[in-house]
Amino acid sequence: MDFVPAFPTLATYTGAILLLALTPGPDMTLWLSRSMRDGRAVGLATLAGTNLGIAIHTLLVAFGIAALIVASPTAFLILKTGGAAYLAWLAYGALRYGSSFSIAGDTPPKASISGALLNGLWVNLLNPKIIIFFMTFLPQFVSASDPHVAGKLVFLGLWSIPVALPVGLAVVFAAHSLSDWLRTNPKVLRGLDYTIAGVFSLFAVKILMTQAR
Repeated sequence: MDFVPAFPTLATYTGAILLLALTPGPDMTLWLSRSMRDGRAVGLATLAGTNLGIAIHTLLVAFGIAALIVASPTAFLILKTGGAAYLAWLAYGALRYGSSFSIAGDTPPKASISGALLNGLWVNLLNPKIIIFFMTFLPQFVSASDPHVAGKLVFLGLWSIPVALPVGLAVVFAAHSLSDWLRTNPKVLRGLDYTIAGVFSLFAVKILMTQAR
């Protein structure tokens, strides 16, 4: 198949993706928080949403739209401001609707699967660092003179999803397994709420500081 890179290239890329999948980021933080707060099904839906975002980023890069976004200062500013604002909202939610307690009349509505999927999708899509990453990382594994360059970029981007999936599943299932124990230790759980809020806030600041080039 013309769109599949040579085995040495594919093996190197796969190893790099596995290492990157283990690096904490907004997506992983979101999987943890949603799995602990709302259960395994919602955590899995959130994971599916972030993976859908990866697929969209892949197509954007392969067909050049991402390059246009990064090249436009206005578009890039809107993208990173929106991403930072969304992460800041998630941080606020972690503090206000922490899993360790509930206050009558001040609890969030029951989480829906579709809402969790969209939650994961928007966190991923509104992160300009992912666009820049895909634009700079994927092209290293293809040749510009390759007549099948677009097909290979799409394949590599989509291949990263099943490669990194075991890490995401491990995070979701581990977080869900710990949720019952954490609920019997409210101080620990509330500490996690603050930690998650702090991580989301940190990522929001990092996104705001992201430069297109």
